[in-house]
Amino acid sequence: MDRIIVDIDKSWLSVSDICEYMDVSPFVVTGQLRTGGLPAVKFGREWRVARQDFEDWINAQRMIAEQEPSG
Repeated sequence: MDRIIVDIDKSWLSVSDICEYMDVSPFVVTGQLRTGGLPAVKFGREWRVARQDFEDWINAQRMIAEQEPSG
C-alpha cells in the first residue's frame, strides 16, 4: 500500500481545507478535532492542523481500517 501524500500547498490547514480535501462536512472534522483524534492547535476560534500531522493521521486511519475484520 502506498502512503497517501496530501498535496496541499500550505503548512497549516483550516477546517475548510480538510473538508474540501476529504469531501466531508465541518461537523465531521471538528468532531475529530474536539476529541483529539486529529492533532491540531486552536487560535482563538479557529482550528489549524499541520499538513504533516494531517497526512500522518490519514495514513494511520487507513492502516487501522485495513486491520479491522470486514463483514
